Amino acid sequence: MFNEEYDVIVVGAGHAGSEAAAAAANMGSKTLLITMNLQNIAQMSCNPAMGGIAKGQIVREIDALGGYSGIVSDTSAIQFKMLNKSKGPAMWSPRVQSDRMRFAEDWRMLLEGTENLDFYQEMVSGLIVENHKVVGVKTSLGVEVRAKSVVLTNGTFLNGLIHIGDKQFGGGRAGERNSKGITEQLVDLGFESGRMKTGTPPRVDGRSLDFSKMIEQPGDVNPQKFSYSNVTKPLTKQRSCQMSYTSLEVHDLLREGFDRSPMFNGRIKSVGPRYCPSIEDKINRFADKDRHQLFVEPEGWNTCEYYINGFSTSLPEDVQFKALRSVVGFENVKFFRPGYAIEYDYFPPTQLKHTLETKLVEGLYFAGQINGTTGYEEAASQGLMAGINASLKVQEKEAFTLQRDEAYIGVLIDDLITKGTEEPYRMFTSRAEYRTLLRQDNADFRLTPKGYDLGLASEKRLRRMEEKQSKSEAFVQFFKDTSITPDEANPVLESKNSATVKQQDKMFKLYARPNITIDDVRKFEAVENYIQANDLDNEVIEQTEIQVKYAGYIEKEKNNADKLNRLENLKIPADFDYSKLKSMSIEARQKLDKIKPVTISQASRISGVSPNDISVLLVYLGR
Repeated sequence: MFNEEYDVIVVGAGHAGSEAAAAAANMGSKTLLITMNLQNIAQMSCNPAMGGIAKGQIVREIDALGGYSGIVSDTSAIQFKMLNKSKGPAMWSPRVQSDRMRFAEDWRMLLEGTENLDFYQEMVSGLIVENHKVVGVKTSLGVEVRAKSVVLTNGTFLNGLIHIGDKQFGGGRAGERNSKGITEQLVDLGFESGRMKTGTPPRVDGRSLDFSKMIEQPGDVNPQKFSYSNVTKPLTKQRSCQMSYTSLEVHDLLREGFDRSPMFNGRIKSVGPRYCPSIEDKINRFADKDRHQLFVEPEGWNTCEYYINGFSTSLPEDVQFKALRSVVGFENVKFFRPGYAIEYDYFPPTQLKHTLETKLVEGLYFAGQINGTTGYEEAASQGLMAGINASLKVQEKEAFTLQRDEAYIGVLIDDLITKGTEEPYRMFTSRAEYRTLLRQDNADFRLTPKGYDLGLASEKRLRRMEEKQSKSEAFVQFFKDTSITPDEANPVLESKNSATVKQQDKMFKLYARPNITIDDVRKFEAVENYIQANDLDNEVIEQTEIQVKYAGYIEKEKNNADKLNRLENLKIPADFDYSKLKSMSIEARQKLDKIKPVTISQASRISGVSPNDISVLLVYLGR
């Protein structure tokens, strides 16, 4: 069936696999995407939404590099919200509510329109490994396909086990079988594996809900979009979500089923996501709270199926139903399907290099939930990086990695391979030391030139980014160069209860005041004339405002990042023998030997390695 050798085989077509396949193929590698069901490409297994806090930044970064997630999020969006607008721009995070079916379809159409990409529907049951190097895969039908590199993106399918109350059955997702064979083989090859858990809420019939009793959650009045390219447009109409609350009565009804809960009776032994707890977890951990928010999210433009965000559970279906019926607006609720928990195999990510290639088997890459992460966005970004690096390796080109001050994707991968994770890893803005630099508005400045160099981002994208950059820099300079008289400035300042000025001053100084916005400075004739004469769009204007208002913070963070990069440049030899560093703690030696950091900077981030240990290492390296 497959006589030719592929450059890259991607196993699994979820968010990670789809990005990996697209990246490898777009970079000119002959790519095969193998998945258990081609109807479920880029399936949103859990909530129908993309982006959110820190996750929205990741989607923007994927888009800036030339990935597809941003484009598909735009084409399938039913609502757009910029979260955290009340905080500084480092916190602003875009999020869309998606049409689940359209999302998967748009992804498939994009993949089908990608050159160098073949598809095959089957279960991969194992790898073909020769001399610690991957050379292909074999399927459950016994088909062998040869390849120079393989990317595993198995999601929750590796020995997946679904729990609903005291019932359990094998599966990778509701209604889909699990995958067997890969874990066992990898363990035989010397890999360490573990188990993790995640869960999902019930899906219900919107026709049975009373929305008049709920609080409407509309999208932004002026919605933006994810992709920096001009192939997508912001939404002109949107669908609202709704919000309701649990109550003490609901909590009591849920508690009745705790003795049949797999989470509490010991059936589930693995750790679930800390920041997306199940409803039983929430009422157990936060016993002092008498209610929890429930977001009632439509699954698409036209479907009546709704996702109950905040009600993730593995309790018995009868308990789920009874408790949900006691929620305001849900008195007559009908279920499409109950919530469930799922346990699956993962491989601690300290077994990977920064490129997401495994240390044990050459040419083998892991991306997504197999690395212990949770979330579509986290998976997609790893898929993109694994696809890029698998392709570069085959083409015998230099690997591509991102530093912690360059992208959230850089923070994510560095955290995983340096610190590992004991629970499903989710990205937050707080995980990034340089979040003022890593904003959602400047991902194109940071990454599009890199995407262009890789052959992923088009020249058109690069020119668009350069134009936005030069126009915003020129506008910032205009504020620095242009003076304003007290007669023109003071009426605007008085209207905002801001201190008036007695003499002529530069506009930059006034604009930098926290309570003065773009709408205020546009009242100055020179500003409005400049905007009109140079045809500035909202993106450029927003970018200028951030650069003016946060100039001091951005500068400070850049200086800190430069200091870090000096340590990034101090490389540790690959075969360095840590056992000879007797003045270093035993824990540090063991950890360094296991993770084998590439630079001093990475070594300093390993838990259990102290500043003192780093000093010892620097002495030995002759620094």
